[in-house]
Amino acid sequence: MTEERKPISQGLKLALEMGPLLVFFLANSYGDELAAAYPVLNDLGGKIFIGTAFFMVAMAISLTLTWILERRIAVMPLITGIMVFFFGGLTLYLQDEMFIKMKPTIVNIMFGGALFIGLFVFKKPVMKLLFDGPFKLDETGWAKLTFRWGCYFFFLAIVNEVVWRNFSNDFWVNFKVWATMPMTMIFMLFQYPVLVKHALEPLDGEEPKKTD
Repeated sequence: MTEERKPISQGLKLALEMGPLLVFFLANSYGDELAAAYPVLNDLGGKIFIGTAFFMVAMAISLTLTWILERRIAVMPLITGIMVFFFGGLTLYLQDEMFIKMKPTIVNIMFGGALFIGLFVFKKPVMKLLFDGPFKLDETGWAKLTFRWGCYFFFLAIVNEVVWRNFSNDFWVNFKVWATMPMTMIFMLFQYPVLVKHALEPLDGEEPKKTD
């Protein structure tokens, strides 16, 4: 019988999701120092390759801890982890940094495409499947969130392509770690009116409002 586990706190969940990115940033930033201290790392290549290797290890640890704590791994972190291993492996094996740089583009296109296909082809707001636990919304609310998140994922894909193709490795890593998450948090804040308007239950003290 599977042991029931309480959901982990949002703070710990954020730490598990952001931890691998932070490790990626630190390993890339101090790649030369790490290689000097541990010469075996020179076999990986330059800083971006050392960062990629550390990123993969940190992602494996994050997913393992998530499974231990919750006995489940959400779909989006799982897919992201698989893509990190796949594109990270190609990066290290082929010694081509393009693969790890393209990973966010492909992942975001996959997520955005899945949301749009679910919404427009199968008439199913996929966001309801992902967030029906924390939020209870009417169908119009889920459709709005699904469409907006789909657009946002495609936006992130375009931005990633612009950044990695036009700026240095260090700039791209810094942007990936320190710009993408704040942009996502701001985007989420702008979705709060939708959550309030279409909530089926009171949300943070707010009374659910009737839809038009």
